[in-house]
Amino acid sequence: MTITGAVGRASLADARARLEAVIPSADLGTLGGDLFAVLNLIDREHGVRRAVSDPSASAGAKDALVRGLLEGQVSPAALGLVADVVRLRWSRPSELSDALEVLAVTAEAARAEAADRIDDLEDELFRFSRVIEREPGLRDALVSRNLPGDRKAALLDDLLAGKVTASALTLVTELVLRPRGRSLEGGLAEYGRLVAQRRERLVALVRTPVDLSAEQRTRLAGVLAAAYGHEVHLNIELDPSTLGGLSVQIGDEIIDGTIAGRLDDVRRRLAG
Repeated sequence: MTITGAVGRASLADARARLEAVIPSADLGTLGGDLFAVLNLIDREHGVRRAVSDPSASAGAKDALVRGLLEGQVSPAALGLVADVVRLRWSRPSELSDALEVLAVTAEAARAEAADRIDDLEDELFRFSRVIEREPGLRDALVSRNLPGDRKAALLDDLLAGKVTASALTLVTELVLRPRGRSLEGGLAEYGRLVAQRRERLVALVRTPVDLSAEQRTRLAGVLAAAYGHEVHLNIELDPSTLGGLSVQIGDEIIDGTIAGRLDDVRRRLAG
């Protein structure tokens, strides 16, 4: 879901700005789901995707096509937003699909934020990624091509409904039913980053042999925020193999203060 071209990046920034303009007056209970429904339609119907992303087609023609397909099928807020998005310039049809996915995830993040539960949403996506890591049987069932989509959705509903935010259930279900070429773990990490971006926060994966107290978490988040110039959300992973201390990973950068990390460093020095 990475848009690399200059034209696509500029259009994505414009699309995100248009979403922000819609959010205050939209029904956030349906906006994200509507955008996912449009994304799934465009991914499924390649002819439609080519038509609405064709740079040579007029904006009016794209608008008419979108409205003809979606009128009465999605909310007016979602319809208006999608009509705006297809008018933008996209270098490839896949860029339009990727942009719609970013908007759908961001809309779900806004839904959680409006309920003052965006921290919960971030934590739930992270925790679910750890659940499937620990439970290979569950992961195999969720990614199996032999298990029908309605069975997977029912399984997720049994596992998560009433235990996580509605947005978390929506996002996890989308990733399981329509992975768009990604691993389940990769999709969860990507959605987690988008949720964090909603509040312009970095996400730090903290590995430690024992859980941190609330005071320690607050202090660590403050130190990292001062170092990186952004608010930092901590995902805590209990990892006995770290022995002592903690390891912090932000993006590709790892700050290793564990005993295991220092021992590895000593071993490397000796081997050299």
